[in-house]
Amino acid sequence: METAKYEKLTAAGIDVNSALERFMGNEMLLDRFLRKFAADENYRKLCDAVAAGKKEEALTASHTLKGVTGNLSMTDLFDLLTRQVQAFRDDDWKAAADLMPLITQAYEKVLAVL
Repeated sequence: METAKYEKLTAAGIDVNSALERFMGNEMLLDRFLRKFAADENYRKLCDAVAAGKKEEALTASHTLKGVTGNLSMTDLFDLLTRQVQAFRDDDWKAAADLMPLITQAYEKVLAVL
């Protein structure tokens, strides 16, 4: 992988080495999945569900997005979503909703490099 690309992905909170391990060193495959991430609807679903106060839908979207970000080694975003999923499960809606600005910031940071 080009150094500049590696550095951009790393700066956006993606553990490139871990992601490449998961994709058996196949950079083209990793690139393909990273590009698909931008089209994933779960972030929008999460935002909509939180805005509407739909707890179950918010939990489902957050949990699904957590899985996707974990598989792609988007560690910063994954860590935030892990905290949010736990807050939802603990029935702490306020704590979960309060994480949205940080999640949005991390999400947009990832999208900017993809």
